[in-house]
Amino acid sequence: MRLSQAYQPTLKEVPAEAQIASHRLMLRAGLIRQTSAGIYAWLPAGLQVLRNIAQIVREEQNAIGAEEILMPTLQSAELWKRSGRYDAYGPEMLRIQDRHKRELLYGPTNEEMVTDIFGTTVKSYRELPKMLYHIQWKFRDEIRPRFGVMRGREFYMKDAYSFDASYEDAEKSYYRMMLSYLRIFRRLGVQAVPMAADTGPIGGNLSHEFLVLAPTGESGVFYNNDWDSIDWNSLPLDPKKDEDLDKLKDLVANSYAATDEKHDEASWAKLPDEKRREGRGIEVGHIFYFGTKYTESMGVEVSGADGAAFHPHMGSYGIGVSRLVGAIIEASHDDAGIIWPEEVAPYKVALLNLRPGDEVCDQLCEEFYALKPDAILYDDRSERAGVKFNDADLMGHPWQAIIGPRGAKTRTIELKNRASGERLELTFDDAIAKLGLK
Repeated sequence: MRLSQAYQPTLKEVPAEAQIASHRLMLRAGLIRQTSAGIYAWLPAGLQVLRNIAQIVREEQNAIGAEEILMPTLQSAELWKRSGRYDAYGPEMLRIQDRHKRELLYGPTNEEMVTDIFGTTVKSYRELPKMLYHIQWKFRDEIRPRFGVMRGREFYMKDAYSFDASYEDAEKSYYRMMLSYLRIFRRLGVQAVPMAADTGPIGGNLSHEFLVLAPTGESGVFYNNDWDSIDWNSLPLDPKKDEDLDKLKDLVANSYAATDEKHDEASWAKLPDEKRREGRGIEVGHIFYFGTKYTESMGVEVSGADGAAFHPHMGSYGIGVSRLVGAIIEASHDDAGIIWPEEVAPYKVALLNLRPGDEVCDQLCEEFYALKPDAILYDDRSERAGVKFNDADLMGHPWQAIIGPRGAKTRTIELKNRASGERLELTFDDAIAKLGLK
């Protein structure tokens, strides 16, 4: 994309309403604009980040056998009355009526709807297990929306739901999903640690929150620093093998990790000082086993091997896709702007033409840009070099390719790595090889 033609309205001034770094930088870099309290329009660069995150989520969910569906944003109140949650859910739920006086709601979550869909289509234990997910907009009427997309009223979320014949099978689905989440967050370039979470009035012992480490996190976190060194995408754990799921279960059980709400000083004291990590965390995902709560309340049964009907066991698994955009920025920025991980960035390379109008400089820039226009944001504007450098740092693309008239004469390109600040002077061919643009 040519920046002279792109709709990316950057701001020089820090917006007064923005209280945290991610909100300030998303507004300044032209990723979002607020349309009302807690509701944002996503501009092209921000939308591309949202899509990149969603695609990684899809790939990793599909890899464990989850199947994507798409449920509507509006739900019938009757479904929630069947489960008993319609009156119990608080004022965060947006309740409406259509012209026929039918009660509807804008979905804050989807347990009732997916249970109903499952119950009308699956009738036998032979069809289990099932794992369904969707990525959809949701609405919760927060009383005080703040921090931009971190705590908005409308948000983009991935929900998955598992259906199993027994607790033992449900536990396998739970740890299969946990492995998928750990791989998702690793690919997103953030350090996310699964921490034991409250299960609420349902009880049980299967509930984990995933927290991205960031100084502005709302929760205090305490964990064994072994979590920092694990590359989940290269670790030889197969989600289809029970023995590998058992290994993950043991690792989670034996590697301390808890938020301040669940922190246990006695267990913490047993860790050597060099193994202790403390900090702040932002919740970006939650996995939860709730057994037969919804299948029982909504009368969903399947027939077992002995012909007797039973209620399938369920789990719910959420990732805040739009919240992750803010969380990634909170965890990865500096005073100059955003520092995007490579798989998330709207563009891999910002191409800076330092002398538009110079024939040799323009020609080399055009040759570079033509290699992969979808991966390159070409700053072809008639602006001073300082403006281009500042905007490139603000927008945070992983690499900057800088072409000036002197280097253009010898087909030399300066590459700057946004995260490390490293600068390299390379020939044109070596530069495109380094960036993987061939």
